[in-house]
Amino acid sequence: MTAALEPHPPSALRPYQRAAIDAVLAARRAGRRRLLVHLPTGAGKTVIFSHLAKLARRQVLVLAHREELLTQAREKLVRALEGDAVVEIERGAFRASADAKVLVCSIRSLHEERLARVLRGRDVGLIVYDECHHAAAEDNLRVLRQLGVFEPAFDGTLLGFTATTARGDGQGLDEVFEEVVYTRALPELIDDGYLAPLRGFRISTTADLRKLSPAGLDYDEEELAEAIDIEERNALVARSIQELARDRRTIAFCVTVNHARHLAHALNALGVPTGIVHGAMPGPARAQTLRDFREGRTHVLTNVGVLTEGFDDPGVSCVAMARPTRSEGLYAQCIGRGTRLFPGKTDCLILDFVDLTTLSLCTLPSLFGTPRDLDLRGGDANEARRVWQRIEFDRPGFELEAGAVTLAEIQDRAASFDPLTLRPDEDVRAISINAWFSLGRHGLGLHFQRSADRVNEVLVLRRPGRGKVWEVVMDDRPMERFGRIEEAVDAVDFEIERMGRATARSAKHDASWRRAADRGDALRLAVWHRLHSR
Repeated sequence: MTAALEPHPPSALRPYQRAAIDAVLAARRAGRRRLLVHLPTGAGKTVIFSHLAKLARRQVLVLAHREELLTQAREKLVRALEGDAVVEIERGAFRASADAKVLVCSIRSLHEERLARVLRGRDVGLIVYDECHHAAAEDNLRVLRQLGVFEPAFDGTLLGFTATTARGDGQGLDEVFEEVVYTRALPELIDDGYLAPLRGFRISTTADLRKLSPAGLDYDEEELAEAIDIEERNALVARSIQELARDRRTIAFCVTVNHARHLAHALNALGVPTGIVHGAMPGPARAQTLRDFREGRTHVLTNVGVLTEGFDDPGVSCVAMARPTRSEGLYAQCIGRGTRLFPGKTDCLILDFVDLTTLSLCTLPSLFGTPRDLDLRGGDANEARRVWQRIEFDRPGFELEAGAVTLAEIQDRAASFDPLTLRPDEDVRAISINAWFSLGRHGLGLHFQRSADRVNEVLVLRRPGRGKVWEVVMDDRPMERFGRIEEAVDAVDFEIERMGRATARSAKHDASWRRAADRGDALRLAVWHRLHSR
């Protein structure tokens, strides 16, 4: 049985946190001013910037977006600074006093006049931007410009922290930050025992996303809600949470407020005590709902966007992705709500609800670099990653067809995989008697001899684009393109026949030159490795 996960003492810096601090200080000494630290949710980025705030000789400004982030940051800073400095919040009606060394500010409340007042008389040397993947938004850039971080004379440090460098709108962070000075990946921190292991289930639904607009980096929320906020799917999600999560405290991510309400209704109807939180709720009502969840009066929280950032409840041990997404950044933020360690917690369960689609949805396996259609069936995502990495290393070129598949099935297929014995599709073999061999997703290959002292090579390779995507390449020279691979094969066979009887015989499976010292096998393997190492 897996041991319970005990969090490390909050006062003790973990080795990677110390390494991140050292990396920030080294970059600052090297003259760089706008730095970024990339760590997964639960890795303790607040601990890192609290320690840096303690080292800072000048005043510190902490920028955050959500109310929960403001209060959490202040509490952790107060503990880290141990009463050595005043830490205050600047937000709404709250005004920080002039003697506060650390100001925790709501970036949304920092309109131009207010920010000017905040800076008046202060010597800010360190600006910490929490959840800085929001930095590229225009109003946030306006705040950074007013702080002077892009000016040549800026002598402070802008330090961004985020669990994801990917933004939903596709904008990069390279224009805001000069360098990612430190990063650690989620699987590494799980392996090292600093984050909870993640196990997953894949639950297929009949909701159809195939007609949704593919524009942008994720689905249009209104279209998505119309497709998935249906009674049958909500009932399936509710039953899955009831059966698979059991006594686990669970967060369910939804696409709209109505979706969250309908799913909460379905769960409550099954006798699973469920609450709902969303951004439009009054502050006291939201605080009470979160308190009910933490204290066990409700077992599930359905939410819309509220809990993707800044929600720190390490007792969460199940995340239900009732909201399909194509955004890896959003997906990572969501499942990060369950990665923190907690006494008595052995792991976190991720429930992926996979709808009918022709587009790639993010799943727990895809986040760990394994095939996105992998059905973990409750298995450990990190163990699946290690198995898949061994397969990729031992059998370069091994590929899976689309469709749900278990890890055991992948291992069985990989065990029997041999690029030398791969045969072309039935359609190709039906029209050709020549010794064509498969190159996987790349296409086909064929060797023949026009003269006794040289082997010729012809490849039919898939090229990007539409229409005539199959290109014939003869001895490294592109020849002609075709719309179907069978047309390309037929054209090559015709040309080889025209080269004469001896050449035509050399292209067949039983050609004598192929059997000499397994020459044919060696040539096929060389082509396979050449294409799959690109």
